[in-house]
Amino acid sequence: SPSEIILRPVITEKATSIRTLERPQYAFHVHPKARKNDVKMAITSLFKVKPLKVNVMNGEGKWRRLRFRRGRMNDWKKAIVILPKGSKIAELETA
Repeated sequence: SPSEIILRPVITEKATSIRTLERPQYAFHVHPKARKNDVKMAITSLFKVKPLKVNVMNGEGKWRRLRFRRGRMNDWKKAIVILPKGSKIAELETA
């Protein structure tokens, strides 16, 4: 289902600055096994916007230390969704 593919939007300074470009771009954390076509179909069904292009990238989990043990955070995948000129995702503009 689309809500299992799109986990949450990325709310960082860089991710919010790319929204205001000539072609708006949005960043999302997606399921680690999701492909570009899956992300494109999920964005279309959730937000009723047809993306022009989807770029995905894998992120490695960072090493963390808690007292005397070392552990590793989970790996993650991020998708950058490029929309046509003049369109936007209204639900994320208020975030």
